[in-house]
Amino acid sequence: MSDKTTKKKRRTGAGRIIGVVVIVLILLLVSFPDLCFFLSAPQKEAVKLFNQTYLGKYIPMRTEEGGFDFMRLVALILMIAACWAVYRILMWILGLIKTKTRRGETLKGMLANVIRYAVVIFAIIYGLNILGADVLTVIAGLGILALIIGFGAQSLIEDIFAGIFILFEGRFYVGDIISVDGFRGTVRSIGIVSTQIADVGGNIRIMNNSDIRVLTNLSDVSSVAVSIVSIAYGADLIKAEKVINALLDTLPEKYPNMFPVRPNYMGVENLSDSSVDLKVTAEVHESNIYNARRILNRELKLALDAGGIEIPFPQVVVWQGKE
Repeated sequence: MSDKTTKKKRRTGAGRIIGVVVIVLILLLVSFPDLCFFLSAPQKEAVKLFNQTYLGKYIPMRTEEGGFDFMRLVALILMIAACWAVYRILMWILGLIKTKTRRGETLKGMLANVIRYAVVIFAIIYGLNILGADVLTVIAGLGILALIIGFGAQSLIEDIFAGIFILFEGRFYVGDIISVDGFRGTVRSIGIVSTQIADVGGNIRIMNNSDIRVLTNLSDVSSVAVSIVSIAYGADLIKAEKVINALLDTLPEKYPNMFPVRPNYMGVENLSDSSVDLKVTAEVHESNIYNARRILNRELKLALDAGGIEIPFPQVVVWQGKE
């Protein structure tokens, strides 16, 4: 794991911890408005009214004597710590499972997302119970809000169902090379809501699952690496073709992982202004298409140079007039 990725994960973890601390502080200040020294008397009364009307009604944080129920807060902290420990143990067990297929890796990633959401939902519901809230009453009291959230979460639900269909229909898996909306890259992860795709430059695009409607899975079929090499009009075309074919016969043995089958010489591709363009193609795996093209260009250049075949290049003729 790179230092950049490690630092990013640390910042993310620190941000989550700070978020939890801020939420706890807000609950304490709302439950005890007198601690808000920066508020005026009318503002403190408004906070007390909010606490009695909403927070105190659904989440009673005070004892019968009127004091703060610290035991509830301690139980809440212990429950959150237990949920975090269970989550880390489940992730550790999941990491021990070794898979040999892309489908297995995809299922592991999806299961990790499901576990993460399940632990968070359980912690929220159980945490409300610890705080003394009646979850059913809270849901009923926030029915209108839930309805509004439901309408706003339509795209989220669509992303979840799209992720399920992607997984079970086998459109693509982690490690596949796909092209979506002109972006070509390797699938790094498939989550419940989104999919991460990384291109050859390391750029990562995160796409909602519902936005992946038309795609090309380049890992399902062999790709074709194309190399165009030019020779001068004055060069011997027949000799050049013999040199190229002799070279192509040696490539599968020289590069067995790159060229599983012999590349093909397709013939004269174009008669350009100052050169004859010859085309060579090779069936390769999609992940090797760029490297295969570079190797073809290099080997063709070396072979033609060794055969005395001229490869033209732009030249500038300068005429020097007499004084």
